[in-house]
Order: sequence, then structure tokens, then C-alpha cells
Amino acid sequence: MVVIVSLSFKTPLRKLILLILDRVKRGSGPVVVKTVAGTVAVVMLSSVYSMMLIKKRWMEDGNATQTDEILMAKNLLETTLMGGLLFHAYIIDKLHHYIKELRIRRKTMETAKKQGQGFEDAGGSGSDKVRALEEEIATLRARVKQLESH
Repeated sequence: MVVIVSLSFKTPLRKLILLILDRVKRGSGPVVVKTVAGTVAVVMLSSVYSMMLIKKRWMEDGNATQTDEILMAKNLLETTLMGGLLFHAYIIDKLHHYIKELRIRRKTMETAKKQGQGFEDAGGSGSDKVRALEEEIATLRARVKQLESH
């Protein structure tokens, strides 16, 4: 949760966490993370299956033994922790992705703004040049007509 909160808000840890996540996502990092996540998911599903078997045994027998209750509580705790771990890992991954995407978009917007300002500056002086040339053409045409009439 600390990682998610520090990624969500602009905190001093955010830059450090982003650097760490960038390094983890390089090289063989994604493969290792996916392998660990897959293993945790399989173990979680095994725990859920064990809980289903215990629940089925409770329904057939009509009563629950203390061992079954302890096993059920253990499996429920394991499943909850593994599910929370997978959920938080997914949220951290998506936040990292969106923050990187936001950075890229901001940089492209800044460059587009700079180019737009450059075009406006050039366009303003360019239109002034066009007007000046049009006026010069008009004066030259008037002079040509004047010379033709003489």
C-alpha cells in the first residue's frame, strides 16, 4: 500500500520507486515476475480447492471438526494474502505504466507547444512579409501603368 500511495501522489519516494520499477522491468525481470505471479496464482487456486473440499466434507458429514475449522481458517488466510498480493502487484504495474505514459504525453505536448510557438512567431513575421511584398507589388504595378501612359 505504501508503494501505491507514493506512486499516486507526488512524494519524494515516487522518483526512487519509479527508478526501481524501471529497472525491474528490464531484462529478465518481467519473466521472473510473471513466473512468481503464476506460481502464487496456482498455489492460491490450490488453497481455494482445499477450502471447497473442506466445505463439501462439512455438508456431507453435517458437522465440522476442529481440524477442519483450523484448516479452513489457514486456507482462507493464505488465499486472502495471495489474492491481495496479486491485486497490489497488478495495481502497482498499472500505475507505473500510466505514469510513464503520462510523462511521454507531457513531453510530446511540450515539444508540440514549442513548435506551435515557433510557427506562430514565424507565421506572424511571414504574414508581415507577405503584406509588405503585396504593397510593393501594388506600388510597382501603379508605376508600370504610369510609365505606360507616358
